[in-house]
Amino acid sequence: MNSSLMLRRFFTLNATSSSSSSCSASLKPSSKRKQLVFLGSPQVSAAVLDDLFNASTAPDSMFEVAAIVTQPPSGRNRGRKVMPSPVAQHALDRGFPSDLIFTPEKAGEEIFLSSLRALQPELCITAAYGNILPRKFLEIPPMGTVNIHPSLLPLYRGAAPVQRALQDGVKETGVSLAFTVRALDAGPVIACERFEVDDQIKATDLLALLFSQGSKLLIHELPSIFDGSAKLKAQPQDDSKATLAPKITPEESWLSFDQEASVLHNKVRAFAGWPGTRAKLVVIDNKNGEHNVLDLKIITTRVCGQSNIQMKETDDVKFIKDALVFPCSGSSALEVLEVQLPGKKVVNAAAFWNGLRGQRLKILG
Repeated sequence: MNSSLMLRRFFTLNATSSSSSSCSASLKPSSKRKQLVFLGSPQVSAAVLDDLFNASTAPDSMFEVAAIVTQPPSGRNRGRKVMPSPVAQHALDRGFPSDLIFTPEKAGEEIFLSSLRALQPELCITAAYGNILPRKFLEIPPMGTVNIHPSLLPLYRGAAPVQRALQDGVKETGVSLAFTVRALDAGPVIACERFEVDDQIKATDLLALLFSQGSKLLIHELPSIFDGSAKLKAQPQDDSKATLAPKITPEESWLSFDQEASVLHNKVRAFAGWPGTRAKLVVIDNKNGEHNVLDLKIITTRVCGQSNIQMKETDDVKFIKDALVFPCSGSSALEVLEVQLPGKKVVNAAAFWNGLRGQRLKILG
């Protein structure tokens, strides 16, 4: 049997199905509790899973986590060591049986679907799982599949709702709880919660906040999902108001300073974590005129409050107070507070500027 089709076991991580932890004891099959399957992969999903574990251990809980579906182990960190997804690792740490952690390459694999059918789940919950769910999957749980989506649907349907919302500079966003249908993020919405967006918050922090709130919303709505009333109250989405949030590509990470500072600031916030944002600069030695091209990762920014900053040349980068000041379109300026050189740690603007030792810094373009 091809390894990608098998149910992965993580015995190498010292987690076995016979774990004696309190979590595994609470997760033994019970005919009285409804069987729930959770699908998720990144760290924000692990936080949702943790809330489900905690809720399932309550004496009056209506459900138990019967299985977990997540992305296959992959190479992460600098050493590219093959490791389980954050969701799989968290489940193992909580003592969840390793033979109930599914890691199919695709959710439509027949061996995986057969194993899932054998568990007879009544409900599936998804939170940033990262795989398309085919019709054969959606037909398995009689109560349906419910997704935590970090946007106010029908806005920002797709793979990167938080990133694209921040890139657009929205002042409000939220999290939606919706039934999954074959069309992308287009199912009826059970409930949603709105949030004001701080103009300095980054995608990584906003994602964590929205999934945390989405998890609480899910726990609150589970009784209505189980008794069927959620399907009756769920509101169809207005497709005419839908906007898309396509997957981000590494090629988008470059900053172009012929745009206004607010646009660039929003992009830095949106692309924080991955893929990040980068600027191509030139370091000029004033003594010998030597030029060196610099690929600088831009970590933290703010829009300059002064519109009258004087630059000798339109592509000069200056250090003012605590920031590198980049001239931008429309007489605006972007203040860069933290940067990172390739292979180095993140440093503040002052430390970077001091490292130039009097050399000039210009925007390449």
